[in-house]
Amino acid sequence: MMNTKDANQIAIFKALSDPVRLEIIKYLKHTEHEVSCGEVGKALNISKTSGSYHFKLLQEAGLINARKEAREKYVSLNPATFDKFITKYYKNI
Repeated sequence: MMNTKDANQIAIFKALSDPVRLEIIKYLKHTEHEVSCGEVGKALNISKTSGSYHFKLLQEAGLINARKEAREKYVSLNPATFDKFITKYYKNI
């Protein structure tokens, strides 16, 4: 039987199995503040529709924090999850 920690790890690594989502995480890792989804999409050449899908999966895995303000959505790396699950596996992110 799978425990919660294992389920969290599976969700995290599934989210990171896509190259686009991995690039989003790398971008957010090197950004000291929250940024709009549009800014990330523009920097990584991701369409709005594709970006929405990827941000949703990253948020569900707990890798990013997201908040909505008016019509804009802002995201930042969730350091608690990133440091707990990712740093020890991916030193170069």
